[in-house]
Amino acid sequence: MRIARFSIDGNVAFGAVEGEGTVESGGLVLDIIKGIPYTDFELSGTKVPLSKVRLLPPVLPNKVVAIGRNYAEHAAELGNEVPEVPVAFFKPTTSVIGSGDAIEYPSFSNELHHEAELAVVIGRMCREVPRERVKDVIFGYTCANDVTARDAQQREKQWARAKGFDTSCPLGPWVETGMSIAAASDLTIQATVNGEQRQLGRTSDMIRSIEDLVVHITEAMTLLPGDVILTGTPAGVGPLNVGDEVAVTIEGIGTLTNKVIKRG
Repeated sequence: MRIARFSIDGNVAFGAVEGEGTVESGGLVLDIIKGIPYTDFELSGTKVPLSKVRLLPPVLPNKVVAIGRNYAEHAAELGNEVPEVPVAFFKPTTSVIGSGDAIEYPSFSNELHHEAELAVVIGRMCREVPRERVKDVIFGYTCANDVTARDAQQREKQWARAKGFDTSCPLGPWVETGMSIAAASDLTIQATVNGEQRQLGRTSDMIRSIEDLVVHITEAMTLLPGDVILTGTPAGVGPLNVGDEVAVTIEGIGTLTNKVIKRG
């Protein structure tokens, strides 16, 4: 099931996405969910065309935990070695936007990059999760773009500003909840800018698996329903300019699309 979060007539709700096609092509409707989707829920039977609503970030995470250098070719293209242990960092909730929202080019950077990523959405409170129970704490998967001010990342030892500025974490367009870990671990992932392919890889190229990352992160901290793990990006990252439209597409999930604007 694909779960979207949306607003219509000033109201915010979750809905199950039904039909075939994309956000842009039409043909999709939302069956509004009673309550929140992390627990047992019912479909209301009240349906609205997706074209009539504004898609919001599919979740409102308490925290986004991102993993750096989890694809060997991406580490190499930036002149980095594969780390001995996963490199984790945070993106604040204020960085999260949805599909169709604008990425604001930060004033402190002259080198903005896209990074297409598979995002893991947590479905229940969890800590010190054993490998065999990782599947029980995952709500689903969505597309992410770990937008990065590359020049700031290179000159600052911490990545908080380079990767945590407002609008630097597009998520969406929805959460795919019916996918197994095995399936999510071998998907095509790509990024295009103005229709031109920039990144193309497979999640099977990740150095640390989805299970590895959940185990590693929850050794240190409690994850809450709606929290998000970004699993790293394949090779091919590159520049974004004001006016560009960047799209992240992951097989079996969907396409996350955002336009870059000048911060006003």
